[in-house]
Amino acid sequence: MTKGRRSVEPISKVASGFALIEILVAISILAISLVVIFQLFSGGLKSRQLSQKYARGVFYAREKMAETLVIPELSEGESQGEFEDDYRWQSSVTRIVPENDEKDPPVDLMKIHVRITWREGEKEKSFSIDTMKVVKREPSADNTKKGV
Repeated sequence: MTKGRRSVEPISKVASGFALIEILVAISILAISLVVIFQLFSGGLKSRQLSQKYARGVFYAREKMAETLVIPELSEGESQGEFEDDYRWQSSVTRIVPENDEKDPPVDLMKIHVRITWREGEKEKSFSIDTMKVVKREPSADNTKKGV
């Protein structure tokens, strides 16, 4: 009876597994996703490390600035040194001379600049802060003669 007929199976039984190409596409998508995730994680770790180094530089700069500000008789000059963990500091104090020299003020305005440097691989990174301090002027020899 069914000489010219073929039996047809339902489609669900024919395509019931994954083809090799489908598995390869899925694995390649997974691999690309993992590479992207690992790169993001690595970038986050590098950013955290850089942030920690800058935070340490800020801490050292504030420490040196505080040390300079408590000096009662601040005078012009430069100084430098190193911390224990490869951070270096430079500090400079300069007197700001007013443009209008008609009346000599009884105080000096001193500019304080602190710079912290450290190495980050082959590059040198730095952080600096500036401030000003009003310092009572020392009586000079000319002023003491005028008063006598």
